[in-house]
Amino acid sequence: FRLWAPNASAVYVTGNFNGWSTTANPLSPEGNGLWSADVSGASVNQQYKYVINNNGVYWRTDPRARDVVDSRGNGIIVSSDYPWTPFTPPSWNDMVIYEMHIGTFTGGDDVGTWQTAVARLDHLQSLGVNAVEVMPIAEFAGDYSLGYNPAHLFAPESIYGSPGNMRNFIEQCHQRGIAVLIDVVYNHLGPQDLDQSVWRFDGYSAQADTGGIYFYEDDNRFTPWGNTRPNFASGPVRSFIRDNVMYWLTEFNMDGLRMDGTAYIRQRDIGGPDIPEGWSLMQWINDEIDAAFPQKISIAEDMRNNEWITKTTGAGGAGFDSQWDAAFHHKLVPALTTSFDEYRNMWDVRD
Repeated sequence: FRLWAPNASAVYVTGNFNGWSTTANPLSPEGNGLWSADVSGASVNQQYKYVINNNGVYWRTDPRARDVVDSRGNGIIVSSDYPWTPFTPPSWNDMVIYEMHIGTFTGGDDVGTWQTAVARLDHLQSLGVNAVEVMPIAEFAGDYSLGYNPAHLFAPESIYGSPGNMRNFIEQCHQRGIAVLIDVVYNHLGPQDLDQSVWRFDGYSAQADTGGIYFYEDDNRFTPWGNTRPNFASGPVRSFIRDNVMYWLTEFNMDGLRMDGTAYIRQRDIGGPDIPEGWSLMQWINDEIDAAFPQKISIAEDMRNNEWITKTTGAGGAGFDSQWDAAFHHKLVPALTTSFDEYRNMWDVRD
């Protein structure tokens, strides 16, 4: 067990393995705000939490928990072992991408799961789809969400099934020749249900309304979705986000990603002050992907028609392989959705 809690005076891990004792397993300081301990009795499927002392006692879910009971619940120890079949994704210019929301993909009143999604993969394959982009699945508040309010970046949403179910979904896609991309959200977190994870994680905050070590505590904290922009200037927070990207690409064998709202990583708001460390974070992540997995695609949802998003980092660009084009969407959708040919603008389709 290892965590970052630079303002803690003492840290303990508690769980099924020690009868939820708050003192049996202390973590030792490693320096640079890191604490760690080996617990020989801990095993897969057991639940756990951290107890942090800092002028008070704070119970916190592991920010890097690979599974959680729910968005306010305990962390769960899981195994990352899975018998993956070798897979080569289609070339980027041949990808036919279906954007999939797991919770509603199968229709009906019940929340969809990884298993119910598998049951409909043959249909996608028959349509010619050879890549699915899964909308954000990091654990979010409640059971119903588009996913753009992540509370636990490393834990797949519990209502959709287990991490093992998610791995099986990806494997079943690969066996049908379908690549899997993941939609990731780093321009803000939550804002709901962060108090059990990263909000004021070790008890510290600079102001009464700021979030402590994982967040900006100056005006960069403000986003359209809450005052929860991660602190891209902090080394441990940058590593937290970088490690999350590599986690999905390695432990879940994902074939690429789509990064949500990159404009709000590189700027405070539309036309607002730049956040240079947000830009350099995206460059670092894309360089890491290129070095480890050159075949895996990195897509930006920037929506500002900024050519520097897809220029190489060597040229000063952000290094993404592709980006969403808002103009394409706004021209094409009316042509596809109108019921009357006289309203269908084929010049827009041509252009």
